[in-house]
Amino acid sequence: MSVAPPPADGFDIEVETLVIGAGACGLVAALSAQEAGQEVLVLERDPVPRGSTALSAGLIPAAGTAQQRAAGIEDAPETFAADIQKKAAHEADPALVAALTENAAEAIGWLTDGLGLPLTLVHDFDYPGHSRRRMHGLPDRAGAALVDALRSAAEAREVPVICERVAHTLCAEDGEPVGVIARRPDGGDEAIGCKRLILACNGYGGNKARVAAHMPAIADALYFGHDGNRGEALDWAEGLGLRTSHLGAYQGHGNVAHPHGILITWATITEGGVQVNAEGLRFWDESQGYSEAARSVLAQPGGWAATVFDERIAKIAAQFEDFRNAEAQGAVKRADTVEELARALGLPEEALSETIGGLAQLRVDGSDPFGRRLAGPPLQPPYCAVKVTGALFHTQGGIAVTPEARALRVDGAPCTRLFAAGGAAVGVSGSGDSGYLSGNGLLSAVVLGRIAGRQSAG
Repeated sequence: MSVAPPPADGFDIEVETLVIGAGACGLVAALSAQEAGQEVLVLERDPVPRGSTALSAGLIPAAGTAQQRAAGIEDAPETFAADIQKKAAHEADPALVAALTENAAEAIGWLTDGLGLPLTLVHDFDYPGHSRRRMHGLPDRAGAALVDALRSAAEAREVPVICERVAHTLCAEDGEPVGVIARRPDGGDEAIGCKRLILACNGYGGNKARVAAHMPAIADALYFGHDGNRGEALDWAEGLGLRTSHLGAYQGHGNVAHPHGILITWATITEGGVQVNAEGLRFWDESQGYSEAARSVLAQPGGWAATVFDERIAKIAAQFEDFRNAEAQGAVKRADTVEELARALGLPEEALSETIGGLAQLRVDGSDPFGRRLAGPPLQPPYCAVKVTGALFHTQGGIAVTPEARALRVDGAPCTRLFAAGGAAVGVSGSGDSGYLSGNGLLSAVVLGRIAGRQSAG
């Protein structure tokens, strides 16, 4: 991917606002830009818009929403911002955190009332790091459904989304974008001019060289993100002399069914489940979060663990389509006794029995050697378990932006024609993986995408 002057013979077509990427971020940005009166065009490299969103649970955190009020939950952007900064060790840009948390409720209201998406609140379990229940998603809790709903909204509003177009060259004049060169499926190129450009092409988790350079601790892990996340935004940022930030930040996940490759909801942990290694022993404080879990699980013998829970928790987890798929593929094992469960998993029976049997006592005296306070009632038969491994989901570093989603130059000056959002922009997770608060990815994608779309008309 490169930066070059505009073609000498001009552009083939020109639009007011051009969006690169048709995941949740790009579609939200495009719909918002059109709503603000812009002529919009979206370019997508894949045959069908999906992106990283389709691989997630599609949950968007927001504070002060109608859904929370209906559930009797008091929440505020300031509380949400405090939760983000606590998890990120206060490394996140306060202005960007404020922009996201203060605009999140409006974005949820727009998605539900403006676009007709039936978003509901996850009300029956807590996500690590959140002091309130504030996750919103479609009823089947699947990111693919969210992308499909946004795509349908774009089609209904006649927002053009052109698929199988790989934007490989960004055309610039005086350090500002004026268009792109995109490759068609037949190998030919199209030159598309624009007055404003929104980069919604996600991060660089699919670029092994960049991952190894910026986050070596997770470089050998299973990559569970979208293969198209190759870091085009960073390539262009370097060519334009833009500022980048927290390139070593990422979201991992230590609860991916192995070898099935299916995401297992962290509700299996927060409701009282635990993780054990191949020796049938617990090995860490699971309440820290699923991002940190990736490294902890990968550090165990064989790079895998087993998440152990029970039927009560399984019923909560079953609201997620991914979990139901894992059940259908036989990844979820069930047994009436711990010994039977150990045999199904190939674990030492005595060790697993001692581990699970000792959990009830931990609830009584709080003497968890890892510092965790177990929630919910003790595990009861029938027991459930899934063999899992750790994975890299998506990167959280990227182009530094203003609260208005304008890309920043190295000298700190904001661009006037270039916006970045979602995985293309820096997130609010600080550095590393421990600062990732559940939902940060879609928070940035949806809310910053909406901000970028509206600002592009300014």
